[in-house]
Amino acid sequence: MKYFILSIAMTSALAGLLSACAADTGESQTANSIEENTSMFRKINDQVSVSPQITLDQIEAAKAEGVTLIINNRPDGEEPAAPQSADIEAAAKAAGLDYVAIPISHSGFSAPQVDAMIKALEGAEGKTLAYCRSGTRSTLLWSLAQAKKGVSPDEIARLAGNAGYDITPIRAMVDALAGGSE
Repeated sequence: MKYFILSIAMTSALAGLLSACAADTGESQTANSIEENTSMFRKINDQVSVSPQITLDQIEAAKAEGVTLIINNRPDGEEPAAPQSADIEAAAKAAGLDYVAIPISHSGFSAPQVDAMIKALEGAEGKTLAYCRSGTRSTLLWSLAQAKKGVSPDEIARLAGNAGYDITPIRAMVDALAGGSE
């Protein structure tokens, strides 16, 4: 019952949030973290970075930074001019990188998506780069996955904030998932 209620809360609360994510230009990164991070990707921790939509030529840059897994959180067709899932997957595999698609549409996050993110991150043998339109959905999905694994909500918020992302819109869900993992 607790899982069902949480799933309903996640779906309804995130529908509005994702509309805001679509409008987010990714400019919420703080000046401090921009100066500290010379990478084109925003580092959440030593294993995970997030990014706005990547291009095919950025896959080699990701590999040069030690990325071994790319997670695509953007659904195909959201921006027809952007490289689609199959294009990124082919380029990633050609570069010797693993690739997982966990698309997050504007309808919200689901428990299976959180579980898929956990599985992908646990299976990664090196660094991971997750991307969407602005990096927000990737960060929020990472946050929910970490909470479900029992990471402190304050630590999740701190790490996301250091990368320039605010988890306030999902903080109640992060708290609930972290509390439910014990």
